[in-house]
Amino acid sequence: MRELFLCFARLGAVSFGGPAAHIALFEEEFVRRRGWLTREEFLALNAAAQLIPGPNSTELAIHLGHRRGGWRGLVAAGAGFILPAVALTLVVAWGYVRYGSLPAVRPALAGIKLAALAIVLRALWDFGRAALRTPLLWALAALSVVAIALGANELVVLLAAGLLAWAAAARARLATLSAFLPVAAPLAAHPSPLTLFLSFAKIGAVLFGSGYVLFAFLHAEFVERLGWLTTGQITDAIAAGQLTPGPLFSSATFVGYLVAGWKGALVATAGIFLPAFSFVALSAPLLPYVERHPALRAGRDGVVAASLALLAWTALGLGRDAFQAPALLSLITLPLALVALVRFRANTAWIILAGALLGLALA
Repeated sequence: MRELFLCFARLGAVSFGGPAAHIALFEEEFVRRRGWLTREEFLALNAAAQLIPGPNSTELAIHLGHRRGGWRGLVAAGAGFILPAVALTLVVAWGYVRYGSLPAVRPALAGIKLAALAIVLRALWDFGRAALRTPLLWALAALSVVAIALGANELVVLLAAGLLAWAAAARARLATLSAFLPVAAPLAAHPSPLTLFLSFAKIGAVLFGSGYVLFAFLHAEFVERLGWLTTGQITDAIAAGQLTPGPLFSSATFVGYLVAGWKGALVATAGIFLPAFSFVALSAPLLPYVERHPALRAGRDGVVAASLALLAWTALGLGRDAFQAPALLSLITLPLALVALVRFRANTAWIILAGALLGLALA
């Protein structure tokens, strides 16, 4: 348990670049370096994490912990990955309240994003070779990319790909799906720990998608419905989540601190991450059942193909963001990071650190 916790804490402390980079870091650490599971098993867990709401990379960490160490491993891995982001975001929130602005670290982040992009590209190449084994899965991945580019909902794309693959294998009718949203948290005139917890638990239980979706949820809840914060403060909360490593959901820690200090930060963090632990705990025991049934395995393979399409689309967004860096930094950092990964199998933590130092040196 100590090994699991410390390993995920180390990854959580260097996991810049968003979910795509987090997934690539996990693959490098647990498939390539430690050999704890095969690439196919890793992709199956990633697909399972994509199908439940919440922070997907955090849920993948929780799944990996459960696979390695059971229920205690589930808690150890999830807590290890989350805590560095929460602690750093809390420090940023304290400085923001005290000094009125976020720290200026753009040069370092520019180098970090380029290094993260190299890690994601390497992982995508390996994932594609492992998961897309048939023409049908290649076709589903391609169609998923097109659907996402046209604005289709991510969950709909994942479910459609899984159902199509299942139908092709089982030659059965497509299943009918329905989803239910939890009841909204009660409206309160003044900040209270219970309302803060319920608001974030609601968001954590229903949110699919990117940081832009998280911004929309936070704005609707804390600006429009409760009136506790301004749009500028929510924008700064998202920026703080991007500024620190680990899951973007650590923005909840920032919001909680603005609303109710240290107690608010703790309550908000618990509220937004608790659904992720709950959903993984409920879904993890079902995965062996899927493995035993060929038709369900085929459906899972379809979800894996679509999840790779989502990862590729996210990597494209990361690439657009990364290449806003100065041209010289891009020309140096990305090729060097790829060579270090492919030729020398360098540890990803050192690659992230080198990217940050190059960004600062060339600023």
